[in-house]
Amino acid sequence: MHNLCVALAGTLCILAGATSARAQSNSDVQTEALEPVQTLKPVEKQNLAPAGDPRISNKVAVFSGIDKITGRIITFDVYIDETVQFGALQVTPRVCYSRDESQKPKTTTFVEVDEITLDRKIRRIFTGWMFADSPGLNAVDHAVYDVWLKECRMESDVPPPT
Repeated sequence: MHNLCVALAGTLCILAGATSARAQSNSDVQTEALEPVQTLKPVEKQNLAPAGDPRISNKVAVFSGIDKITGRIITFDVYIDETVQFGALQVTPRVCYSRDESQKPKTTTFVEVDEITLDRKIRRIFTGWMFADSPGLNAVDHAVYDVWLKECRMESDVPPPT
């Protein structure tokens, strides 16, 4: 009966053990001593400042792209919610977050990438997060073009769209 209790759920084991104990005479039943439960000390209250949002919302996402046919790598700036065309791809960042120098770097963007097909239709090929410190994790991998996030900035040398 003991092996059966190990295989069953906790409540069934207790019931099975209790049933077998009742079946035996009181002189045959051996009880095991239970160890006392440890009580936890209350945690002292501390006056901590609420954690602020460590992200800095930037106005410009900086991408790099490679044309696999020519082998050229191009770096281009894109303002948030604006679309820039790179080859047959249209890149539209929706947010671009970075952190200040006092924290571990983590630069991310949420981006939408569309492809203009040969019959002039627009087809979404990527929607999601890109991470500058892991460019291969969620980079756009197209047959001819690859695009990945380099960094986020507050300003750009490229004038903002009007």
